Amino acid sequence: MVKITSYLIIFALIQTAAFGQDISLYQQFEGRFDFTFIGNTLNPIGNSFMVFPEINTSSSADLSLQPNDIVEKAYLYWAGCGAGDFEVKLNNAPITPQRIFQFSRITGGNQYDYFSAFADITSQVQLTGSGTYELSELDLNPWISYFFTNRTNFGGWAIVVILKNENLPFNQINVYDGLQAVPNAIAINLSSLNVIDDQNAKIGFVAWEGDADIQVNENLSINGNTLGNPPLNPFDNAFNGSNSLTGNGALYNMDLDVYEIQNNIEVGDTSVLVQLSSGQDFVMINAIVTKLNAQVPDAEISIEDIAVRCNSREVTINYLASNYEGTKALPSDVPIAIYVNDVLVSTTQTQNAIDPGGSESGIFTLNVPDSVDSPFNVRIEIDDDGNSQGIVTEINENNNSDSQESYFEVSAELEPIEPITTCNEGLGSGTFDLSAYEVNIKQNPTDLVTFFPSLENLMTNSNPITELNQYYVPSTPATVFVKVDNGTCFQIGSFELITVKCKPTVYNYVSANNDGINDTFTIKGLRDVFTNFKLQVYNRWGKLVWMGNNTTPNWDGVATEGMVLDDSQITDGTYFYSLELNDPAYPEPLYGYLFLKK
Repeated sequence: MVKITSYLIIFALIQTAAFGQDISLYQQFEGRFDFTFIGNTLNPIGNSFMVFPEINTSSSADLSLQPNDIVEKAYLYWAGCGAGDFEVKLNNAPITPQRIFQFSRITGGNQYDYFSAFADITSQVQLTGSGTYELSELDLNPWISYFFTNRTNFGGWAIVVILKNENLPFNQINVYDGLQAVPNAIAINLSSLNVIDDQNAKIGFVAWEGDADIQVNENLSINGNTLGNPPLNPFDNAFNGSNSLTGNGALYNMDLDVYEIQNNIEVGDTSVLVQLSSGQDFVMINAIVTKLNAQVPDAEISIEDIAVRCNSREVTINYLASNYEGTKALPSDVPIAIYVNDVLVSTTQTQNAIDPGGSESGIFTLNVPDSVDSPFNVRIEIDDDGNSQGIVTEINENNNSDSQESYFEVSAELEPIEPITTCNEGLGSGTFDLSAYEVNIKQNPTDLVTFFPSLENLMTNSNPITELNQYYVPSTPATVFVKVDNGTCFQIGSFELITVKCKPTVYNYVSANNDGINDTFTIKGLRDVFTNFKLQVYNRWGKLVWMGNNTTPNWDGVATEGMVLDDSQITDGTYFYSLELNDPAYPEPLYGYLFLKK
């Protein structure tokens, strides 16, 4: 929001006044503003070096605006020696002053009068924008010869431009004007400031009649600190006919100078003291413009949710850190302190810079000390390093806290659950049916029962077992973890999955015709279960025709033992097998028959 306060001071032209007008606040801006100066002298050379008096009636300067710059205000000041010329033109448009300033001095028994005039030319500069500006018809020739006698003959003009740009930080711009002069010394107190942040602070001067070759005890200071920008503006000759915005050192007998002052003011200052002294040089200050960074963040925090893990002292806090009322980004790594029953238990920090009007969600998990009973209070403080100390200057220091009451969730343990057994499908693998347990384990009809392959999965509620009636386990024994959730809390249990060596199932039909169906003698539940088995196949006359074990392929109707006829092929018919499992659970061989069809 832009705040503009106007202070309109209208001075009458007093031809013989022995004083000037004190510098005072004219207008103030708060928002995304900055300022710049343009202008030019009418003196063809410095008046100290003139052989005979001469002065121009026009000169020009260029204004260059940046993308997205908007001209908020533009003020034209023109000045010179003598009673004054108040009918001038800017880019051929007639200009008349709205305010006039005068300074009179008596030296060597003679009176010398000087003037400055002011006009608000905002609409003209808004219309023209970037480009060349020429001030013309400023005719000081009637007075030049008289002022040449003490080398104070001068003339010039300047435009103070206040710029608005949404890409700028939030600043306070103050425009002060009047007409005060040295030699000797002057003190100007710039009031109505609000120094919240001194970063990138600057001050600009529109001054007249300074000389580069006169630097007798000359000093410009702010709050007692000497200003300078050497080599363009020496510390002992700040007003030396220069333009620090363009680097021009030949702005004869006028100055448009801007200085960084962030190390010369302090947060909390409401005024700044500008002092100028000179033992010889005659310098008049017409306008002073200050820019102070008025951007300040405003950290706030709110607890969005407190989740207490069932049967645990672990608490997860979801919070929202915000900068809704701030005018400057809240920096990253702002400390956040978490208190339980007013005792500090942990700290964290913001992760990213938070823009004005923005927010950042955060989550933090902590373990509540065993000494804390239920219910308990959780309080979270932003911009608190754990010692009730903050690191950020804020607009409002009283909105950094939020608190909520919470309590622990505790449930009874599940009764022991019987293991489930199934047949070993090889190397301890097996397929289990858990569906009956889903019903039997429930404490209440509305309970939600979920099975998990690990305790970690259960605690994170990830990777649940979904195929309850056909749950395949590649290796046993294995443990299944179960959660019984009543909607408020949950109980945890577990049970074992065990495979046993079941009696193998014999498929006693072999087609052996390479059609992919029953091409070999298959026995389910044999291989990699009874690893030491021995299988023998006999013909109807009791002659051994094939023998194998866990390392040989299934029999495919080819004779490998006894008398091998017709390239190991044997005829269709009935054959007999003997299966020795060589396992303590099955000490006796298994016998049976099979039918070979080729």
